[in-house]
Amino acid sequence: MDPRRLLIFRTVVRNGSIGAGARELGWTQPAVSQHLAALEKEVGTQLLLRSSSGITPTEAGGRLAAHAEAIAAQLHAAEEELADITALRRGTVKFGTFPSAAAVLLPPVLAHLAATAPDLEVTFSELEPPDAIPAVREGALDLALVFRYPCSDIDDEGTLEWTPLLEDRVMAVLPREHPRAEDPDLTLADLAEDPWIAGCERCRANLLSSARRAGFVPKIRHSTDDSIVVQRLVVHGGGVALMPETALEAAPPADDVVVRHLPDLDDRMIGLINRRGALSIPAVGALRDALVAETNTRLSTAAMI
Repeated sequence: MDPRRLLIFRTVVRNGSIGAGARELGWTQPAVSQHLAALEKEVGTQLLLRSSSGITPTEAGGRLAAHAEAIAAQLHAAEEELADITALRRGTVKFGTFPSAAAVLLPPVLAHLAATAPDLEVTFSELEPPDAIPAVREGALDLALVFRYPCSDIDDEGTLEWTPLLEDRVMAVLPREHPRAEDPDLTLADLAEDPWIAGCERCRANLLSSARRAGFVPKIRHSTDDSIVVQRLVVHGGGVALMPETALEAAPPADDVVVRHLPDLDDRMIGLINRRGALSIPAVGALRDALVAETNTRLSTAAMI
């Protein structure tokens, strides 16, 4: 199988049409079509369904596209490794993570890399896991920090490498005047009649899953991803909420808020995702190592408290 044709096929699939793929490659559309026809002849089956709106991979085409992505990642790794040897750890890493990790974990990591690998450039995009996962899978990001709850659907992450880093406790957030705020025996079921403030897609799913186990369906009054907005709503009677500790560290609780750890709440796990083979790229590996070191430092500090 001609590797060059395989990479041409990958470009067309990623762009959704032969014309768009040809523009990215800087080729003519007929030339790209000829290579695709030759590839289909070579593998002995149809790889693409063509229509006026673009192309759709067949089942065989979808599987071949996944292999093409892996080959492209390996080629990219080879290019970066050679560049690292000749350019003294110069390189760019495209990184993404969710807001609270961006506020709490990323700044010290970037400061460490600025001191230890000044020629390494990290570009950062703020993305929740449902957006970060396809960005990594499609090559828009090299590395992403995401979180999972026990109830999270991780099918889309199945083709990616996962490195767990840090357990992030989930806390109940109540207004200080709440009648059960200081109850030492408080459970999630005790908040069944309260209005709730839900967060992002995965946090909302965790709230619904936790409440279902506790025997109730939460009455969700408000939805927001903003930790400060959540707390202000809690303070002013908008409801109660579940918030992870990293979010509470990024936006420390106000005096009018009570934060409680409840025995029937699941914690979430924060970890890294990347395409297979990407960590062999020195620049990506350097960022990964810095993130691991930062989370290990946090775990050691927490253990001493």
